[in-house]
Amino acid sequence: MERSWPPLDGVRRIAVLRPNAVGDFVFALPALHALKHTYPDAELVFIGKAWHRAFLAGRPGPVDRVAEMPAVPGVGIPPDAFADAPADTHAIALFIERMRGERFDLALQMFGGGLYSNPFLMQLQARLTVGMRAPDAPAPDRWLPYREPVNRRLALLEIAGLAGAWPGPLPMPELAVTAIDRARAAQALPPGAGERLVILQPGATDPRRCWPPERFAALGDILAAEGAQIAINGSPVEAALVQAVAGGMRHRAVVLTGTPGSGGLDLGGLCGLLERAALVVSNDTGPLHLALALGVPSVGIFWLTNLLEGMPLRPSGLWAALSVRTRCPVCGQDNLAQRCAHDVSFVDEVSVDEVAGLARAALAASAA
Repeated sequence: MERSWPPLDGVRRIAVLRPNAVGDFVFALPALHALKHTYPDAELVFIGKAWHRAFLAGRPGPVDRVAEMPAVPGVGIPPDAFADAPADTHAIALFIERMRGERFDLALQMFGGGLYSNPFLMQLQARLTVGMRAPDAPAPDRWLPYREPVNRRLALLEIAGLAGAWPGPLPMPELAVTAIDRARAAQALPPGAGERLVILQPGATDPRRCWPPERFAALGDILAAEGAQIAINGSPVEAALVQAVAGGMRHRAVVLTGTPGSGGLDLGGLCGLLERAALVVSNDTGPLHLALALGVPSVGIFWLTNLLEGMPLRPSGLWAALSVRTRCPVCGQDNLAQRCAHDVSFVDEVSVDEVAGLARAALAASAA
């Protein structure tokens, strides 16, 4: 297949399908910036979820508008999630009809191998539809083979290249922080003169990627003793984990969990706080990748292939601690090809001393 494509003429509207989580959105930012760089006068419509619409509303950047899609089996939601309640086929049909009426010039599938997402996006009948394709998936007009593991940012840039988009200078920060973000951050944690804020992020959606909370606590004490103000962030469902870290520390730490206005932060407020941080120490999860997109020095604790998949295009801002364990410590099964049933940490071989050393190096670099 041809691998180098010129920009299309007369592009007025672009659709990008990527209805997934925070880190996955950050991975798409270089590709979104490349599309806007190549087609500056086109409207870029991001087809995503409710959180995309709320987070990107009024936020400067490459996305002009979010089209919140209904629940579609296999596109942002696992097909088996509809076993008890069938999908709303009427809502799906109305959404496709509305999107088809927008007469997209380009439609880009940036959601997996395309078994479900390619036929869904192809119904929009754009002038050109591009994306990844697994062997069992329908083929859009232009496609690349779907492979894992890969660097997600580079893979999505390659999809943008199928649409004739090639990157200009990648802005830094890659993601804009608004005045509302900063105000919400200040409400949760008022800024102090000369603050040296270190944010710990002990949660992750996959328990295998979680460094033990007692090690986050030990790290927090080390950095607090060296003059840092420690804040521990987590979503409401991670409240017990955040409290376990705070409760294991001898020094005082600010706990940021719960809902906005009651000690927690929404996603925009988290960006406002990350912008103030001297350092973020995190498992491989969305807030880590937000911090990297904002140019905040970050220590990331990674499990093997996740570092390959999540490596930023500017690696100088990341200090990575890597666990190479592949076999479950409970049953011994290799988890590279197939996940076992045990929710145990695969990164607990990373020591406190290693992460503390990386944190000191990152803080020294940020102060230089």
